[in-house]
Amino acid sequence: MSSHTIKVTQTTNEAIVKFESNEFLVKNHSYEFNNIDEAKPSPLAQQLFHLPFVKTVYLAQNFVAIERYDIVQWQDVQDAVAAQIEEYLNGDTPLLPNEDLERVKKTAITIYAEATPNPSVMKYVANKKLVVEQQEFKSVEDTVAGTLSRKLYQFPFVKEIYVDENFLSVHKHDIVEWAEVNNQIRGFIKESLENGDEIGQSKQQSGTRIKKGEDVGLPKFENLSDTSKKIVEILDEYVKPAVASDGGNIVFDSYEEQTQEVKVILQGACSGCPSSTMTLRNGIETMLKEMIPGKIGRVVALNG
Repeated sequence: MSSHTIKVTQTTNEAIVKFESNEFLVKNHSYEFNNIDEAKPSPLAQQLFHLPFVKTVYLAQNFVAIERYDIVQWQDVQDAVAAQIEEYLNGDTPLLPNEDLERVKKTAITIYAEATPNPSVMKYVANKKLVVEQQEFKSVEDTVAGTLSRKLYQFPFVKEIYVDENFLSVHKHDIVEWAEVNNQIRGFIKESLENGDEIGQSKQQSGTRIKKGEDVGLPKFENLSDTSKKIVEILDEYVKPAVASDGGNIVFDSYEEQTQEVKVILQGACSGCPSSTMTLRNGIETMLKEMIPGKIGRVVALNG
């Protein structure tokens, strides 16, 4: 049974707050309820409408979003609402009955392909969230039967798969060119997602490393040294967004205080890229030396 942890996230609309779970809530569907009568299919939404400040409830992917009336400020009530949602999700009551799911029109899925700096990797971007946490599949043995990641390995040229947020990075063997198979892979991913296929959980743990504030990998973030914590924060804030735009990821591996050596792991399109290892290492090394003066000797980039 999944264990939900709720995180409060602000939005550009100050009246709306997202309560994000570390697990998916609904897939291929989204719901909007404007009053308690409309919320009959969702016991959770009905429960939330008993709060006098709740104006609209949205259910989508891995979050519940609530629009409030102006009678309260979110900072006064958001922690209590988060606790209420978390308690409900970890209980035995279903979020939505299956018969209600069947009545909802399927969400149209769009997939577009983006070239990456790594000529062996193509990035496929969806118009929906695909995973709550990044997944890396180094081989078919890392996949679970019946999942989209397993099905992609039916193509003999697929070497590795990396998935994060709303994109998949597919690493191919050299036996084909992207021009020969790109449309085929894009269509296959689109059809699989429309049929409700899940990405699946990776069986390998080597790509699961430290992220700020997350209980993943060893050692935990809170157990790191002050310098290591600062390195993780810099990677998360300044490096990861740029790397993700190219279909890759970079994660902290270790910091050796005596040698001042930082090790980072390159994933997705960055892994094995002819140019990324040197470019990323030198760029990150310069940044870390400037932002943590006197603590950084060199950065070693490892392929995930």
